[in-house]
Amino acid sequence: MDTEAQHTERDRSSGEEERSRSARVSGTDGGSELRRAGDAGSGADGDAGSGQAGDVASGPADGAGSGRGGDEAASDGAGGASSGSLTWRRTGFIGGACMVFLLLFSHFVLQPFLIPSSSMEPTLQVGDRILVNKLAYRFGSEPRRGDVVVFDGTGSFVQGPTAGNPVGGLLRDAAAALGLAEPAETDFVKRVVGTGGDRVVCCDKDGRVTVNGVPVPETYVMLGDRPSDVPFDIVVPDGTLWVMGDHRSQSSDSRDHLGRPGGGMVPVDKVVGRADWIGWPVGRWSTVPGTDAFDAVPERTTGGHG
Repeated sequence: MDTEAQHTERDRSSGEEERSRSARVSGTDGGSELRRAGDAGSGADGDAGSGQAGDVASGPADGAGSGRGGDEAASDGAGGASSGSLTWRRTGFIGGACMVFLLLFSHFVLQPFLIPSSSMEPTLQVGDRILVNKLAYRFGSEPRRGDVVVFDGTGSFVQGPTAGNPVGGLLRDAAAALGLAEPAETDFVKRVVGTGGDRVVCCDKDGRVTVNGVPVPETYVMLGDRPSDVPFDIVVPDGTLWVMGDHRSQSSDSRDHLGRPGGGMVPVDKVVGRADWIGWPVGRWSTVPGTDAFDAVPERTTGGHG
């Protein structure tokens, strides 16, 4: 009995000890957790400046940072788009300015012309792009015999303006002014054979053209061509020119307009300029060959119309 009682007491005491130990342990753990919570609370309350200003403030700071980053990214994107549009705008402006400069330069100084026919062979070939010097006759000089000139044939070779789409005509004129298209139907390139006051006759007993009674050795004429299959004897009025192509059998020139208004004469003020250079193709780069065929010709005729 005593033994059982002792065991019972021992068991009870051990149970109580276990409970008290567990209570102490749990109390200790709870206390530590409470302390941790208290520390956290004190961090939140006591260190409101630090905790909130630290953690909470850091949140908005980070958010603001990310917001700034987003703004910066957005601004970078906008800046990229803006710079891209500025680049295209700048490129378009520069291209337009260059085009205007070229058109003005072509209109007043040096204009390329595309040779569309064989009427000036062998001097000029089909597809050549010649550079016409518009200043050659700008300051008092006039075309001389032997010059290769470009002129507007309206009223002499073409009787009246040609009709067409005005917009298409402007575009074509702009392309022609840059040498990218064939010249207008009223533009011609020929060689000056007679100037104001000259008497031009074809042909003498040896089949040659004479100017003011002097035979002209036309070495520039296409090999195999006769100087002219059409006989003529004319006196060139002052202020006009008598012009012919070098490929006589393929050229429609002053000879073909003898019976029309103007008699095939080209007014000097219709001359666009003098063809001085061949600019294209590369293999044809050169000056337009000059000639001394008219060196022996006196300045003006002394005889009347034959």
